[in-house]
Amino acid sequence: MTATQAAAHNAVQARTESRKVDAGVPPVRQTSRRRTGRILRRLPIWIAVGILLFVVLYPQFWVIMGSFKSQTEFLSNPTWSLPQSWDVSNYVEALTRGNVAVNYRNSILVTIPAVTMIVLLGVAAGYALEVMIWRGRKATLLLILGGIMVPGQMILVPLFTAYFQIGITDTLWPMIITYTVMGIPLTTFLMAAYFRSVPREIFEAATVDGCGPLRSFFSIGLPLMRNAILTVALVQFFSVWNDLLIALTFTTDPSLATIQVGLLSLNDEYGSTQYGPLFAAISINIVVLGIIFVFLNKKIMAGLASGSLKG
Repeated sequence: MTATQAAAHNAVQARTESRKVDAGVPPVRQTSRRRTGRILRRLPIWIAVGILLFVVLYPQFWVIMGSFKSQTEFLSNPTWSLPQSWDVSNYVEALTRGNVAVNYRNSILVTIPAVTMIVLLGVAAGYALEVMIWRGRKATLLLILGGIMVPGQMILVPLFTAYFQIGITDTLWPMIITYTVMGIPLTTFLMAAYFRSVPREIFEAATVDGCGPLRSFFSIGLPLMRNAILTVALVQFFSVWNDLLIALTFTTDPSLATIQVGLLSLNDEYGSTQYGPLFAAISINIVVLGIIFVFLNKKIMAGLASGSLKG
């Protein structure tokens, strides 16, 4: 036997022995070891996610459970105790005596027009600044973005003075106008980024085929930006709906108070704080916003991802 044949024979014999050793370990045990290793590696991540979920969800659960408690239960039982009965009288009292229904109506009348104008003007501005080519568009974009850097607290008093002189302080228009103006800069910036991710060749081909700027905007820009528009609209919706400072500043009549101002006044309108109706009003707000977010979650994620890609 030559040296080459001997080396080949030894290699074959070594592989055979290795297979015998591997064959000595049952496949089930090998699979169990790999599965245990994966679980141990992922265990810290699961623990961290569980802690975050507890921190986020437990306060909401506590508020919703508290909305079914009576005033006596709040004062005599521990704070973490469950309600003794599922009584909805707190919700009835919040919607009637606490005027929460009127506050919700005002929030809807303020939020829908403000968000609609923010989206329309912001999308159009983003299209004009990113797709259309004209002199000074970059300087205009920087000027619009400067509005993001202006703190809203600085302009509330001048705006209130201007609205008072115009004579619209006893209406919802001050809030609608203020929310619209303060939301346009961020919306313009986001929509410009979304339009930047769309290949310019699409709009150039439309121009060659005879599409003007308006037709290209409505026929190509808006359909391509559906997820992005929905994402921006929801961001602005939550921002306007949850705002307290602007609504509190421009609300001179209790009948014009939004839901956030209504919750604040609900806390003080009784001789002693009635926790049941207060928690019921907060629970309605939490559940409504939670349902909106759950149903539109995929659209929001798709819109956020679309602006991060360059076509």
